[in-house]
Amino acid sequence: MADLSMVDKKQLEHLFGMGGGYVLDFSNATFSEFFNGLNVAIDNDKYALNGTSKAKRLRVFWSQESNAIVGESINELLNYVVAFKPDEAGGDVTDSHRAIVNKLCGNQKQEVNTEASFLKQELENITLNHLKLDIAMETVIKQRINEIKICLHNEAWLSVVFLTGSSLEGILLNVAVQNPKVFNQSTSAPKRESKVKPFHDWTLSELIDVAYSVGSITLNVKKFSHALRDFRNYIHPNQQAMSQFQPNKHTAKICWQVLCAAIIDLSDKRRVSSNV
Repeated sequence: MADLSMVDKKQLEHLFGMGGGYVLDFSNATFSEFFNGLNVAIDNDKYALNGTSKAKRLRVFWSQESNAIVGESINELLNYVVAFKPDEAGGDVTDSHRAIVNKLCGNQKQEVNTEASFLKQELENITLNHLKLDIAMETVIKQRINEIKICLHNEAWLSVVFLTGSSLEGILLNVAVQNPKVFNQSTSAPKRESKVKPFHDWTLSELIDVAYSVGSITLNVKKFSHALRDFRNYIHPNQQAMSQFQPNKHTAKICWQVLCAAIIDLSDKRRVSSNV
């Protein structure tokens, strides 16, 4: 359940023109499309507990989902109002509206950091102690982190890409296995024939999206983790040759920074999935 006060809800409902069951100028189709872009199936029956109108679904969505995913969706709705200025909007976006987003997302700046600002963050001193990985996985990840540092020192950039990508996938999978209820019940959980897939069949992309949806990683980490995933896919020589992908120091630093940032997010007690 997102931490929205009655005042927060009143402000947002007024701005989004939610009287009469509407939300801004969205049709049913464009409302679904908007939320699909956030990896949210807003047409899911779970959001129709109080009725099927767009406003009623949005209120239930706010009441059911984590601060992280609700915060992102509100931020995108605010951006929509600013960009398109629909007649249905009840006024202009103000600092008080942005403050609601900041509160939900841990008082962090909501604009996704640029690549440069992301790389400026000092994230070298990382520890696996708070991840609660199983012993075998923790041993493997520690070995890989040591190898990554060796590769960085010796300018083995392609090796850094592959080691960081596979390490991120292993960590996220282990966190999901440790928190099955939270990850399986996420609206972003991947399904096959209407059933959530077994964890070991989840792709890295799916692990990233679900980890974000349950509040285990921040929006910045989600964005740059997908960039790392794209780089890691060049482990296939044919794909690398076709794309003429040639990683350099900058590429390797991005990948290492993503892995460090993900470990820090997952280690933050406020983001432990089992508490979401």
